[in-house]
Amino acid sequence: MLDSYLPILTLIIIAVGFSFGAAILSRLVGEKKPSTVKLAPYECGMPPVGSARERFSIKFYIIAMLFIVFDIEVVFMYPWAVMFKSLGLFGFIEMGVFILILLVGYAYVWKKGALEWE
Repeated sequence: MLDSYLPILTLIIIAVGFSFGAAILSRLVGEKKPSTVKLAPYECGMPPVGSARERFSIKFYIIAMLFIVFDIEVVFMYPWAVMFKSLGLFGFIEMGVFILILLVGYAYVWKKGALEWE
């Protein structure tokens, strides 16, 4: 029984060994000439403006959480689409109820104004 897990264990050992080996080799062989330009943060080709400790509005986090919630829920539609023919009318009705629940949640969020970026 353990013989079936041997290839997986081998692959994990190779992956961990390669990652540690690459990190150690780059530390040993790489040049070490730090400068202010090399140590400066770099983002999208623009010089950084302001502090990295700046606070974000709570609206940003709410919209991000709503996106994740609705995005994850849509992932449940893929298995349904794969098994659509074998599920028949029952599966179609169940997915209709699921989509209706999502639409009610979306309408509630929209009515509350959580999607308004002020």
